Amino acid sequence: MNQITGRVDGIEGADLRGAVVRDADLSGATFREVVLNGVRMRGVELAGADIDGYIYGLRVNGVEVQPLVEAELNRRHPERALLQDRSVAGLRAALDAYERMWEATIERVASMPPGTVDVSVDDEWSFAQTLRHLVFCTDGWLRWGAQGRRDDVFWPAGMPHSGFAADSPGLGIDPDAAPSYDEVLEVRRGRLREMREYLATVSPEQAGSPAAPPPWMDQSEAFVAAQCVWVVLSEEWNHHQFATRDLDLIDADAAAST
Repeated sequence: MNQITGRVDGIEGADLRGAVVRDADLSGATFREVVLNGVRMRGVELAGADIDGYIYGLRVNGVEVQPLVEAELNRRHPERALLQDRSVAGLRAALDAYERMWEATIERVASMPPGTVDVSVDDEWSFAQTLRHLVFCTDGWLRWGAQGRRDDVFWPAGMPHSGFAADSPGLGIDPDAAPSYDEVLEVRRGRLREMREYLATVSPEQAGSPAAPPPWMDQSEAFVAAQCVWVVLSEEWNHHQFATRDLDLIDADAAAST
């Protein structure tokens, strides 16, 4: 069992499963793409922390956190609650709402200083990279998953998530791609059009038919077509939150510098 005490300047790529961190000061530490499943914390001080991620089964002082977070997010963002309806009609309603949401944000970005689309905040994806990632998600979950396509599925300039980036060239992804923002918008809007067309024609029976998950998923996991579309819509909502968070920070920095 690993035991970590005192000061540690950097840990990257280490296998720390089962490690014991004792009498350590992690103030200001950054955890990125870290698996914390099953972590036990006792006698900790956690003030001013900011967590984004998949949080399930977390208890703080004996209270399960996820239901509270879910309820508050749906209160703040009523459009998020649309994800609870996984019927074809519900998926259509969510897509309509999220398209409007994204278009308003694209208009906002267009009014910001030139180059804003390529600004990275705290090493997160830029706005343009976020749109490229949503194309990648749509290619994997709609085209590959729900529609069962296998030829000409992935846009070469799609942005894979970091855990799959090393394997993505096998799908025709070019890790050095640098498309213009205009090209990104064109492809992105084309994928949204494909989503609309699919949902306009798919029957409830087809939506409930088995679908193969994209290559980065466990292939033994069972999915149906409607679930694949739901994953895309979940990505749409979550990444819009990340994008607007970063745009707010960019605006705040600009205001502070004037």
